[in-house]
Amino acid sequence: MSKLLFYYDNLSQPCRALEIFLKITGIPFVAKRVNLAAGENFQEEYSKLNPFKKVPVIDDNGFILTESIAILRYLCRERPVPDHWYPKNSQLRARVDEYLEWQHNETRAHCALYFRVSVLNPLITGDQPSEKKISDYKRRMMEVCDKINDIWLKDGKKYIAGDNITVADLLAITELDQLKMTDYDPSQGRPAIASWMARVRQETNPFYEQATVRVHKLAEKYKSKNLS
Repeated sequence: MSKLLFYYDNLSQPCRALEIFLKITGIPFVAKRVNLAAGENFQEEYSKLNPFKKVPVIDDNGFILTESIAILRYLCRERPVPDHWYPKNSQLRARVDEYLEWQHNETRAHCALYFRVSVLNPLITGDQPSEKKISDYKRRMMEVCDKINDIWLKDGKKYIAGDNITVADLLAITELDQLKMTDYDPSQGRPAIASWMARVRQETNPFYEQATVRVHKLAEKYKSKNLS
């Protein structure tokens, strides 16, 4: 079987989740970095691969697939990965799918939008959003963090979908961890999130740290800039 081609930029949260998954499950792959900051995703060659001009993308021996959740589900079906990542048991899988569907309009939407409005757009355009706009996006982001702490991880649940780590945890933690770049810590005052994040990091290291090193460096740079 030929190696999977993985097109990614690990400044993207879903790309980091997929990178961690590929490494921890031992799926052989060839990394093909797409430099989003340089606009490589808009180049003609990449646009032929993915007309949506986004990452991640995989090429599995000529089968091209976009969208991180579709890719994760596909790999769990097509590769011999441990069952706990996306269980074959219908009810256990439904719990994972429950979060995967919910997160589109919650974790993915509001955490990413807050990051974009408060950090990314000002870096790209030089324009600062109004305090009210930042406050509105921050409120929605914090509400999502509260829901994860109080609902998804309630009653001492170890992981998002139950007692075992799944792809849902990888997608969730990469979104929350990126909030550090906004100088916001989602684990502060949320003990369930704090314990869960530590647990997921421990379960997935050293691959978690490898995938997030650029984000953590940028977070420190952003904090230093704000303090200067």
